[in-house]
Amino acid sequence: MANDNKKICPTCGTRVKEDAERCLVCGGSLTGTKTDAQVVSGGKMPEITLGLPIAIGLVVLFLAVGAGMVYLALSQTGAMADTTITPTLTETVTTTPTSTPEPPTPTPSPMPSPTPLTYVVAQNDSCLAIAARFEVSIKSIVLMNNIPASCDTLFEGQELKIPHPTPTATSFPTATLSGIEATIAACDKVSYEVGEGDTLGSISLNYNVPEEAIKSYNGMVSNTVYESLTLIIPLCERAATPGPTPTPTPPPPYPAPNLLLPADGGVFSLSDNQVTLQWSSVGLINTNEAYRITIMDLTEGTGRKLVDYVEDTKFIVPGSFRASEDSPHIYRWTISTVRQVDVDENGSPIWEDAGSLSEARVFTWTGQAAVESTPTP
Repeated sequence: MANDNKKICPTCGTRVKEDAERCLVCGGSLTGTKTDAQVVSGGKMPEITLGLPIAIGLVVLFLAVGAGMVYLALSQTGAMADTTITPTLTETVTTTPTSTPEPPTPTPSPMPSPTPLTYVVAQNDSCLAIAARFEVSIKSIVLMNNIPASCDTLFEGQELKIPHPTPTATSFPTATLSGIEATIAACDKVSYEVGEGDTLGSISLNYNVPEEAIKSYNGMVSNTVYESLTLIIPLCERAATPGPTPTPTPPPPYPAPNLLLPADGGVFSLSDNQVTLQWSSVGLINTNEAYRITIMDLTEGTGRKLVDYVEDTKFIVPGSFRASEDSPHIYRWTISTVRQVDVDENGSPIWEDAGSLSEARVFTWTGQAAVESTPTP
């Protein structure tokens, strides 16, 4: 019979052979460990020692039995439900402000260009006269007809294409006027072009309108006026006529004179020493009334002007008003009826408008070249 004395591993409690130096289960050292024969039994309960594999197996068995009992209890009470809980995600909607798109800008449709006019060149015609007659520039005629820039190759019977003048933009309808604006609009007014020697005081005295009223209607900040300045004279601001019953001054009664000769765009050469202007009568005029002739040299640039007064319906433009150089100049002339109301400090008559201004006409007049003086030896 083999020796049954065995050692007990102090680490895991496994019983091993007496001569074993290490535990086969946990590998612990058995040196100094007593055998069963060396252990003295006392008056205590016997110890039950289990190996590690058995202990692990018992733990697993205990857990399995406990789990089965829990499952059985839940199945009997109906508390066990195979329900899958799906988390619900709440989506937060962020509102993005939507900008209202601006309406598209309408693209203007190009208007077709008007067909140019055709003009047949007459005798003594020049580009300057033709341009003035049709109110276009000489450059536009040169470009449209592909002729030299000097425009000196015209001949009688030649056909020229004349471009249409640039149309004037149509103004928008006028809004309803306020009370003050309606009063100003209803005021009877005349235009006056300041002449040589005129002052604000003489103009005020001529029209019997206060200086302040003239300054107010023309936006003036001082009493200074200069030649060729156009002033608006508010006749409604005239001072009352002295006397018990003030009588308002009647507005100018005469219509615009009808111009007769020369025809609009007429051409006068170097050999013409004078130009005769003629117009139709507006009727029988009074002894203190006359026709005012205004002639402006448009080519001069600074605006040479001739103003004269006659009682006849004819006026001869003197040769002295012709340009000094031999190039042609364009002149514009108008006629109006005026009335003498007073005389100035120099005894010259003071005139006021007594009728409407005529239409404007132009004519071309070639100037006389200045004669060079022969130096005296």
